[in-house]
Amino acid sequence: MKCPNCNSKDIGKIGSHQFYCWGCFIELTVNGDKMSVYQVEEDGTLSSLDDLFFEEELPQLHM
Repeated sequence: MKCPNCNSKDIGKIGSHQFYCWGCFIELTVNGDKMSVYQVEEDGTLSSLDDLFFEEELPQLHM
């Protein structure tokens, strides 16, 4: 799997459907074939970045 933001392959699994990109420090949540992208804020909350990606641009997952 590659990060949809920076194309890094340095992705770590942090939950059953959650991943973290060590290249650009974003969190990815996978639900079926849908991916959501979040920025981790200084206080630990997550801000959605999905509006920055068009639906057709989000990659299909091949795990």
